[in-house]
Amino acid sequence: MSAAVALAVADLWVRLGSRPVLQGVSFRVQAGQRVGLIGPNGAGKTTLFLCLAGVLKPTSGSIEVCGLEVRSARRELPRRLGFVFQDSDDQLFHSNVQDDVAFGPLNLGLPAEEVRQRVREALGRVGMTGQEQRVPMHLSGGEKRRVALAGVLAMRPEVLLLDEPTMFLDPRGRRELLALLQEIGGTQLIASHDLEFVRALCPTSLLLDAGVLHAQGDTDTLLADAALMESHGLEVPWSLR
Repeated sequence: MSAAVALAVADLWVRLGSRPVLQGVSFRVQAGQRVGLIGPNGAGKTTLFLCLAGVLKPTSGSIEVCGLEVRSARRELPRRLGFVFQDSDDQLFHSNVQDDVAFGPLNLGLPAEEVRQRVREALGRVGMTGQEQRVPMHLSGGEKRRVALAGVLAMRPEVLLLDEPTMFLDPRGRRELLALLQEIGGTQLIASHDLEFVRALCPTSLLLDAGVLHAQGDTDTLLADAALMESHGLEVPWSLR
């Protein structure tokens, strides 16, 4: 696989019992791309993310992350791919921000000074420097999202998966997250029902419904196609009407 390809998914199937959740999904994401993943509830977006992250074993098909075959390199995967959960509370479980951000690097077995450096760097990148001793449960929704993202960035992954990143955010938090993800850069795959957010951030998108990848390509072209959107339980965003 070309080194320029960050994610390569080929003929991916996932069955839960007799029910197919993903059906022959194939796509590629180039290194440095931000790609939206859109679709109605139950489309299989989170299932796809769990497969990409090595949490869920697919029934068949292949996934490569930065040249690593996920089935055979799961221990190496956290160094290459970071997953920011839909609900930040599922990702924050320590008594202070510093320990939450340090959790991943510590589990890599890194020296203490390297861990401290990564924590400082990650908190700086998300604008949370000086908040190390705050209790995560006392943070706002936007602050929790920043800390959860910092915990992933501290692992220095090449690819970020973000599952419904604007969920629970007020308009200010949403704007701040948008600017933050633009600034961070790198390869990002973003699953979201917030189509205006996807449009602002992702030049390219994938449309998943009932486990089938129905369309992929230029985001504005997909989102402006009223017949396509309606047929998959979505609506053309107001900015394209």
